[in-house]
Amino acid sequence: MVKVVIMKKNGKIELQEHPYPSLESGAALVKTAYSEVCGTDVHLQKGHLADVPYPIIPGHVSTGTIEELNGDIYDIEGKVLQEGDPITFLDVHETCNNCWYCLVAKTSTRCPKRKVYGITYSSKEGLLGGWSEYIYLKPGVKIIKLPYNEFMKTFIAAGCGLPTAIHAIQRSEIKLGDTVVIQGSGPVGLMAGLLAKLSGAFHVIMIGGPGHRLKIADYFGIDTTINIMDFDPEARVKQVFEHTYNRGADITIEATGVPTAVKEGLEMTRDGGTYTIVGQYTNAGDVTINPHLDINKKHLTIKGSWGSDFSHFYLAVDLIKRYSTTYPFKNTISREYSLEEAATALDDVEHLRVMKAIIKP
Repeated sequence: MVKVVIMKKNGKIELQEHPYPSLESGAALVKTAYSEVCGTDVHLQKGHLADVPYPIIPGHVSTGTIEELNGDIYDIEGKVLQEGDPITFLDVHETCNNCWYCLVAKTSTRCPKRKVYGITYSSKEGLLGGWSEYIYLKPGVKIIKLPYNEFMKTFIAAGCGLPTAIHAIQRSEIKLGDTVVIQGSGPVGLMAGLLAKLSGAFHVIMIGGPGHRLKIADYFGIDTTINIMDFDPEARVKQVFEHTYNRGADITIEATGVPTAVKEGLEMTRDGGTYTIVGQYTNAGDVTINPHLDINKKHLTIKGSWGSDFSHFYLAVDLIKRYSTTYPFKNTISREYSLEEAATALDDVEHLRVMKAIIKP
């Protein structure tokens, strides 16, 4: 039997045992090393995402070692994977590469057949989430071999936030010399701030809190931090203008998950600037804006950034390989939790007690 964490529709968290699976041809079984506790998991617990087939095994970004294989399975480089290999895998699965969104719009994150480990698979379908001793990788899951075992923890420290932020940064089209504001100092915001610097931004301003999160941002080269505990929304906008020659940010990236941040972010973006929304992955409510004053008169470009695809995931692994000795990714991990402590981990993430919580079965 395999120990798993179950999240029910009412938000209740239970520890259960599920049968050890038999592998179909082309499948793999992974012994979980680490699985992230993401802000999305908190939203899942509150029922903010539609069409989730509760009960589920949460955990959409995970690392581990291959326990079993049924047949030859190749990575993106064409190399055969072996038992014992340290790996991670793209949580997005079953993207069809056959529909209008995949083939014409080139927007595979909107493929209607797209499914996600830990989110859109029911626990009744198998070990298809990371908060489990083992994860069942269905045939066709995109697997990336990691360079060494310790790298599993380094990668999970960046976790879901890094590929999500890569997509948002690509959508934002940062130019050399830009001033970029990041709304939100959680894992997505932190990675977006780092990527903005690597993309050529001369000044990155991060708005967030609490203070322990902003301290970690300093380690990643963020130039200016504004603690939301110290300023009200009007004062935060004023602070941004004071740092930008009274113009506002060239690009603002919302990574808060709080709807009211959108109105504020529009106001702190300069005329002719770009506003990218990546944090509103779930339905946390509505916000009122003035289309004339907030968008049209300012000649703003507004972009949404939904999820990630394999290209973002592949770049995330490559980036960690290149910069793991330059930036302290592991410092983002505040605490490791056992499967039995999953409910505590969710509560700590919800109340911002930690920067990054990870499950270690």
